[in-house]
Amino acid sequence: MARLRRNPTQVKDVMPSKTKSAKPARAKTAVPTEIQGVEPAQVKSSVPTEIKKVGVLGGGHVGSGCAQALALAGFHVTVQDLHQELIDKCLETIIDGRYGLKRGVELEKISEEQMEQALDNLHFTLRVEFLRDVDLVLECVPEDANLKKRVFANAERAIKPRAIFATNTYGFPIDGLSQTVKRKDRFIGMHWFSPTSIMKLVELVYTRDTAEETIRAVEDVCQRAGKVGIRVRDNPHKYGFVAYRIYLAAIREAEQVIEEGIASREDIDKAMVLGFNWPVGPLSMMKYHERGWEER
Repeated sequence: MARLRRNPTQVKDVMPSKTKSAKPARAKTAVPTEIQGVEPAQVKSSVPTEIKKVGVLGGGHVGSGCAQALALAGFHVTVQDLHQELIDKCLETIIDGRYGLKRGVELEKISEEQMEQALDNLHFTLRVEFLRDVDLVLECVPEDANLKKRVFANAERAIKPRAIFATNTYGFPIDGLSQTVKRKDRFIGMHWFSPTSIMKLVELVYTRDTAEETIRAVEDVCQRAGKVGIRVRDNPHKYGFVAYRIYLAAIREAEQVIEEGIASREDIDKAMVLGFNWPVGPLSMMKYHERGWEER
């Protein structure tokens, strides 16, 4: 195993043109039941012809996994977060986490050379201005609509106009989150599933303003990262997209079963694991979804 520095060099608050980035050495009224006429915008948009540089806003358990998968796929990835301690934790998760690079080498999913190249593709910063030249911004901050809007408003001022903005929300309507930016043709939902470094599905949620070129560009990113993107029309009246809405229905029914005294939480999970071959029961899945799969 290649020798790796456990923590990144102290991140500098500097602009990219002046210094090298710090990185690891080698290292929610009544609503309609259908959405009418929501199709991708058929207008020309100055979407980057090829996505090479990706900025990830937030390096928690979701953002770190996205960064890991994208770096492995050859993208130049810069993770921005608020504090050095968060950066350190992000890097630790990418390298030594349950689904991290070292584990991938041990399981012979990737080679040591692929791990080293992925680490070379990873950079970290405390300032969003550092992402000014990226082609794609992937927001991975906590699931708070107002927080996400503030993050995008800040990024709108700092990052080049042609860049695509993608939000990794797992339920907020995309049209609502896009209201703080001007680039609505280049704004899309890109919902990765946890653990993001290994799960294949990405929901690509478009609004009536999202350009077809934007959807195609992020579809290409998914393919290059070994993910499967599915197109989903944004519903401004509902929380959740496809998989999460169906999953929440299962959770509601499981909770009703408990309330009626039919079965325990443990046996409900066993029923779905052993009866339907789910890898984990719905109630346990909610716990790990909220806390992160590293604890499993």
